[in-house]
Amino acid sequence: MNRKAIFFLRGVIVSVLICLFVATNTNGAEYEALEGVNDIKVVFDFSANDAKMAALYLDLIHQTFKDKNLQIKSKRPDVVVVFHGGTVKLVSSNTERFSDEEKVVLGQIANRVSAMAKDGIKLEICVFAVNLLGVDPATILPEITQVDNGWISLIGYQAKGYSLVTAF
Repeated sequence: MNRKAIFFLRGVIVSVLICLFVATNTNGAEYEALEGVNDIKVVFDFSANDAKMAALYLDLIHQTFKDKNLQIKSKRPDVVVVFHGGTVKLVSSNTERFSDEEKVVLGQIANRVSAMAKDGIKLEICVFAVNLLGVDPATILPEITQVDNGWISLIGYQAKGYSLVTAF
């Protein structure tokens, strides 16, 4: 290939990359629901009891958090996840009651929780549910803040203008 062809090909590639970059950074242009929104605040009511579903939902929450469409004026969304119900068993370091297959998924959940916390997602767990279901509070993943009553957190976040999304 001669120099002119290589130069032309580079130009085409750069042009395509610029078009893709502009098209994927429209900050909500493809979502009519986000028009006029100045900031995003959301609390996830998380009580998925099945390990595979919980892992899937956590992945989706994390992907949603990182979605450029939710970055309004270059500001990341304010996201909180409140764990309660049977899901509290899935975010414990004590995995002895689970099968080997489930332990693999629990490892994925622990890794996702860690990544979410590092990215700035707030994580809380209902200690009432932890105690009710016989989970030792000392075994809860360290990235998760323990609160006495997860419902009070959900009420408080909603009173502060957070949108509620349920993940059951």
